[in-house]
Amino acid sequence: MPLNESKFIESEVTLRNLRFSSEAGETRRSMVRWLALSLGVINPGESRQSAVSVLDAILYFQFSENKDPSVEELSQYIEKNWSSINEKTLRYHLLQLKKARIVENGKGRYFLAWPEVGNRYSEQAWVDWYFDSMVGPIKERVSMVLRELNRR
Repeated sequence: MPLNESKFIESEVTLRNLRFSSEAGETRRSMVRWLALSLGVINPGESRQSAVSVLDAILYFQFSENKDPSVEELSQYIEKNWSSINEKTLRYHLLQLKKARIVENGKGRYFLAWPEVGNRYSEQAWVDWYFDSMVGPIKERVSMVLRELNRR
């Protein structure tokens, strides 16, 4: 009987190693889209901007305002800087970001997922933590299996 591998999947990580072109750095929108593609928030060729606008709003409040926004604040930012977004769509993308372990929420506020200790409003600290927490466990398990494989 074949092994059902899907029950062993604890989480999935989509990371893309994208070249950062001059076009990608032209505007805030293009940079956020580059980040969304790199972090697997959207797929190549995807034309929907709502997921990108939600990511932009979270990044703006986290790193520019140093605060955890409410759905209303996120909606206002997106409407001002992108276009109007209905609350159901906004909440859907927040849920997707939460499932991807990029965003968390509490007390009606949303914020980038973060460890218990550290400066939550530091871009570099978040990047270091995110990659260590997402890729580190995979790296450790792959190394362990390769060591075990080498013994056999």
